[in-house]
Amino acid sequence: MHQKANKTKKVAIVGTGFVGSSYAYSLVNQGTVSELVLIDLNKERAEGEAQDLNHGVPFGSPMKIKAGDYTDCHDVDLVVITAGANQKPGETRLDLASKNAKIMRGIVKEIMASGFDGILVIASNPVDVMTHVAYEASGLPKERVIGSGTILDTARFRYLLSDYFQVDSRNVHAYIVGEHGDSELPIWSHVTIGGLPLNVYGKLNNFYEDRDMQAIFENVRDAAYQIIQKKGATYYGIGMGLARLTKALLYNENSILTVSTYFQGEYDIDGVFMGIPAVVNANGVREILRLNLSEREQQQLENSANILKEMHDNLT
Repeated sequence: MHQKANKTKKVAIVGTGFVGSSYAYSLVNQGTVSELVLIDLNKERAEGEAQDLNHGVPFGSPMKIKAGDYTDCHDVDLVVITAGANQKPGETRLDLASKNAKIMRGIVKEIMASGFDGILVIASNPVDVMTHVAYEASGLPKERVIGSGTILDTARFRYLLSDYFQVDSRNVHAYIVGEHGDSELPIWSHVTIGGLPLNVYGKLNNFYEDRDMQAIFENVRDAAYQIIQKKGATYYGIGMGLARLTKALLYNENSILTVSTYFQGEYDIDGVFMGIPAVVNANGVREILRLNLSEREQQQLENSANILKEMHDNLT
């Protein structure tokens, strides 16, 4: 199994737009990495971001931040790709696919040409399909190509449940799985609050039919559209989610996160990347958790997988 002897905690970010710079800002605040390389087609933008972030270092932890290029990827532990065209108001994540696949293939080719031998993390949308494209273009083993998947959707879900039941979100365990997008689904059968199943804690007869629970899920699923409508883009939540994933990878945490990873028969699904709870450590994805899904959840997950497969197969 691939394991680097000495992780330098060096990360390269490709794309310094809203998501890339929010992620970098989270890393600086949390002191997660020792070195940060910012790469962007717009070199001046990357330089400006590096300069601005460096000025915050005295308030945080010591770290090196610089603008660089793809050759700098040769010795980094992690390359996080946030580059790509943005989702415009009224545009679905699926509309973005072919446009961003071309960009992704070009980026990954450049990264691999540097001699890069670490973990690739993809946050560009539509993230599941872009992760699949990056996996094919990189030639890296599947456990070392990871999409941000449904980590943000899961966080939104836990937050909204905690808000509804007035319980600290850290004591709410709940997962959103499948596509990071319209076909995603909540695993209601495995939601627990302080160890109690949702139907017990919430005194619910049927969480699938409960109006309030349905409204919570719809708010999770449609959050991106709502935020894009109001402020043009979403970036703080995903920036913090990526920082959380980075910590799990660099510090070998064996944390369980709903990342987008490659299915090879798990849940009777094969040959597709999508969000599922998985154990994440310094080698990437160690294993996919095999939850005992209800029949309804299993069907929804298969439906999500089919949508993603079709989208991937239709890429130009």
